[in-house]
Amino acid sequence: MSRRPFTAVLAANTVSIAGSSLTLIGVPWFVLQTTGSAGRAGVVAFCATLPVVVAALVGGPVIDRIGRRRVSAASDLICGLAVGAIPLLHYAGLLEFWMLCALMAVGGLVHTPGLTARGVLLPSLAEHSGTTLTRAAGLYDAVSRGARMIGAAVAGLLIAVFGAEAVLLLDAATFAVSALLVAAFLRGVPAADPQPAADKVSFAGYRAELAEGWTFLTRSRLLLGITLMVMMTNGLDQGWSSVLLPVHGREALGGATALGLLISLFGGSALLGALLYGWWGERFPRRTVFAAAFLVSGSTRYVVAALAGSTLPLAVTMALAGLGAGMLNPILTTVVYEKVPEELRSRVAGVSTAGCELTMPLGGLAAGLLVDGFGTARALLLFGGTYLLVTLAPLIFPAWRAMERAPGPVSTTEPALPGSAPAARSPHPSAK
Repeated sequence: MSRRPFTAVLAANTVSIAGSSLTLIGVPWFVLQTTGSAGRAGVVAFCATLPVVVAALVGGPVIDRIGRRRVSAASDLICGLAVGAIPLLHYAGLLEFWMLCALMAVGGLVHTPGLTARGVLLPSLAEHSGTTLTRAAGLYDAVSRGARMIGAAVAGLLIAVFGAEAVLLLDAATFAVSALLVAAFLRGVPAADPQPAADKVSFAGYRAELAEGWTFLTRSRLLLGITLMVMMTNGLDQGWSSVLLPVHGREALGGATALGLLISLFGGSALLGALLYGWWGERFPRRTVFAAAFLVSGSTRYVVAALAGSTLPLAVTMALAGLGAGMLNPILTTVVYEKVPEELRSRVAGVSTAGCELTMPLGGLAAGLLVDGFGTARALLLFGGTYLLVTLAPLIFPAWRAMERAPGPVSTTEPALPGSAPAARSPHPSAK
C-alpha cells in the first residue's frame, strides 16, 4: 500500500481548483471592467459552459481509452494555455470579445474530462492507500473546498492590487503544476492507465459504451431525480457565480476584495462542513442531511443579497450556506461508489455530468439578460425562488429514500437498488 498516488491527486486538485477559483472571480471581473456589461459577462459564461456539456457526454469512454492519468494531465495543460492567452492578448492589444469567448470555450471543453478522470480514480486510490471510501471522499471534497477558499481570497486581493489580468496568469501556472503532479505520481497505478476494451475501437463501440452509461443512469428513479435536481441548481449557481454575485459585489459591496472574501468565507465553511460529515456523517440518515444542507445552502444567498445592501448580512449567510454545501458532495460521492461498478464509472460519470451541467450555459446567460433588463435585485429574487422550489424535491418524492446505505453487495451489471447517484462529479456548491 502507498499513499503517494492519493496524496498526489489531492495536491493536484488543490492547485488546479485554487487556480480555477481565480478564474471564477477574475474572468467576470475582467469582462465587467473592460465592457461594463452584465449581459456580456453572461455571454462569456455561456461560451465557457456550453462545451462542458458536450465534453461530459462524450468524455467517459474516451477517458477509459486514453487513460485517466493522461486525460487529467492533458486537460490541465490545455486549460492553462487557454487561460494564459487571455491576459497576454490583452496586454498586446489584440484581444477581441470573440477571442475571449473562444478561449473560455476551449477551457470549458477540456476541463470537465480532467476533473472526471481524477474523480473516478478515488475508490482505487482509497483502497491503494488503505483508507475507507467515506473518509477518502470527505477528504477529497474538503481539500477541494479549502483550495477554493484560498483561491477566492487570493483572487480578490490580487485583482484589487494588480488587476484581473494578473489573476488569470497565476491560474495558468496552477494548471501546469497540477498536470506535472498527476503525470509524475500516478505512473504505475493500474486504474490510471488506459483500460482494455473487449472490442476494437470504433464509432459503434464508442456509442455502445456511451449507451451503457445512459442505460445505467436511466434505470434508476433516484439517479434521474438527482440528475434533474442538480441540473437545475447548477444552472442557477452558474448565474450566481458568473454574473449575479460579481455584479452585486461591484454595485453594493465595494469591489473585488469583498467579493473574494465572501467566496473564501463560503469555501472555508464548506471545508468545515465536509470535514464534519466525513467524521460524523454516517451516523445520520443521508436523505435528511442532504435535503437540509441543500435548503440551507441554496435560496438564502439570493434573497439576502437582494434585500441587504451591505457585506455583513451576506457574509453570515454565506458562512451558513457553506456549512450545508460542504456536506453535499461527500454524500453523493459515497452513494455513487456504492452503487456504480468500477468498470462503468467513467461512462456513467460522463452521462450524468452532462445532464447535471445541461442548464449551466443558460444560467449565466439568463442572469446577464435579467440584470440588464430588470435590475440585480429582481434577478436575484427570481433565481432564489426557483432554487427553493427545486431543493424541496428530496422531501417530496419517495425515490430519494434509496439514498440510504445498500444492505448487500453491488451488482456489476445493474443498479443494486432502485436508484444510484451521479458518478464522479457531484454537484458543485463551490460555484455558489
